[in-house]
Amino acid sequence: MDFLTVPAYGKINLTLRVLERRPDGYHNLSTIFQSIALADRLTCSRHQEGLHLETTGVPVPVGPANLVYQAAYRLQTRYGFPGVKITLQKQIPPAAGLAGGSSDAAATLLAVNTLFNLGLTPGQLAREGVALGADIPFCVLGGTALGRGRGEELTLLPRVPPLWLVLVKPSFGVSTVDVYQAWDANRGWGPLEPPDEERALAAIRSGDRKKLLAALGNDLEAVTCRLYPEVTAIKLRLLAEGAERAVMCGSGPAVFGVAAGEEQARRIAARLQETYPETFVTRTL
Repeated sequence: MDFLTVPAYGKINLTLRVLERRPDGYHNLSTIFQSIALADRLTCSRHQEGLHLETTGVPVPVGPANLVYQAAYRLQTRYGFPGVKITLQKQIPPAAGLAGGSSDAAATLLAVNTLFNLGLTPGQLAREGVALGADIPFCVLGGTALGRGRGEELTLLPRVPPLWLVLVKPSFGVSTVDVYQAWDANRGWGPLEPPDEERALAAIRSGDRKKLLAALGNDLEAVTCRLYPEVTAIKLRLLAEGAERAVMCGSGPAVFGVAAGEEQARRIAARLQETYPETFVTRTL
């Protein structure tokens, strides 16, 4: 095998609760991760030596600042292979709360492991990934999972009832650091619709779509919405156009709206794309 092409699936958080601040400055979380069909595409090719990264689509760094480069470098230095050329086709918007960079890094770990027959298990790859980012272990495993700690302590869950989604990303990104700093400084900014993790877990295990939707929520939403009021405007617009629920992705600013089905999702997206070009129709995996 001289080359390998793999998808890098994005994620949303069905629920996200922020817990106590840790001694290392990060926060403990409890979150239900969910893979979505919106994906980047990554092609790894054997190369005589070195690491070579090219990107197309959404502009992102191509050097050591890119998590793809970091993931390939980590495996090269720890397990040894001559060199690799990686072409990354970006579609997932960066700095949106969709784990675009983490999913790219996870896809790199999986592809390089297969291309060079390194023999690492998914669990081993997840442990390699956590050194680069807390979302990477989930992106390696995919599906639906409960994340604890910084999100890296995972419990795999049954597949959720199928959900069609409209993802809307405003023209700006947000800093995760800034959002958490505002969370620490303004604990009174509680979410209007707090996540109900236990109810969501029960709904996932029973396959109850209606109860799952009622339990969705994100603790960080109130903070990001105050810092960036347009996130609130997107939520309200999705609901006005017929979405059953609208919840912010991660620390934002992207928002996902849940539609009754694919046809309705495409109708809602068509209306919002006039204002927000980065609007996508996708589904849970």
